[in-house]
Amino acid sequence: MKRGVIFATIVVGSAFGQQRDVQQPHVQNARMETRAAAGGLDATLRAIENAQSSPAWIGYAVPIIPGDRQMCCWNNSVRGCFLEPGSNDRTVVVANNQTIKLEGPTELVVLYRVENRQVGKVRSFSPECDLDAGGLPFIWLTSVNAAESVKLLEGIVRDSAGAAREQTRRADSAVSAIAMHADPAAEQALEDLLAASQPDELRRRAVVGLAQRNNPQALNILVGVAHNDKSPHVRGQALFWLAQRVGQKVAESAINDAIANDPETEVKKKAVFALTQMPSGEGVPLLIQVARANRNPEVRKQAMFWLGQSKDERALAFIEEVLAKR
Repeated sequence: MKRGVIFATIVVGSAFGQQRDVQQPHVQNARMETRAAAGGLDATLRAIENAQSSPAWIGYAVPIIPGDRQMCCWNNSVRGCFLEPGSNDRTVVVANNQTIKLEGPTELVVLYRVENRQVGKVRSFSPECDLDAGGLPFIWLTSVNAAESVKLLEGIVRDSAGAAREQTRRADSAVSAIAMHADPAAEQALEDLLAASQPDELRRRAVVGLAQRNNPQALNILVGVAHNDKSPHVRGQALFWLAQRVGQKVAESAINDAIANDPETEVKKKAVFALTQMPSGEGVPLLIQVARANRNPEVRKQAMFWLGQSKDERALAFIEEVLAKR
């Protein structure tokens, strides 16, 4: 039986005898509890971990960076996420009296799945996403400080270095959550993770997080990484995300510099690929320029390959020109 979605009118707060916090998502199939993080987020979460004899979800909301985004799942074109795995015949109950917002969310919902006295999973959503907790306890924390949230998530990322695949996924989720925090601590945490003393694994994650923020300070950091970082892998990662996340002039300058001046051929080739990620075919004239004039034959070959893949009329015309001269 296919997974479906049932539409139902939900009277907000009726299940718990009080009005639900507007920042809190609608959660079904859960044993709900609300606590204040008065003693600090880390201490509150550790206390819950130590007290829980079975798996549970812990969540809270913090301000999110501006942007029109929906962080949720979709089932049969309807919004709603299952937090726990299960059979395919389950349904998410979707509140049909929700307000349709014309602007992006102002809050980020951060969730932790705790089991065996440790955080096993990190997930983040926008508040309008309806959630199914799979029958587990769901503890909602109020009065959470955003900087404390960033610090907790940063610790999870650091603990994952060199870890197993499941912890790697947890670290990726934690970096994405940090990136969405509308707090100066988020940028600082990503810069700290990007420090030269950190393992490349963490540094590449930090590059992705900075790209998600897409503000001038974060983008300037990415440009600096693309120009000067000691690691070819990290430079290549920065170039890839610059091409997708910034305006044409900033991306073009950083990528052209890498193609012309980076000492590593592999980084030059990654910079060529980054040109293919620029929106609306903006990278095609640059690819043609590289294929026509770059001194490195491997780089020229890479540019020709991606021009052939582009199916752009300008690229095809250039390839015909090259073939006609042979």
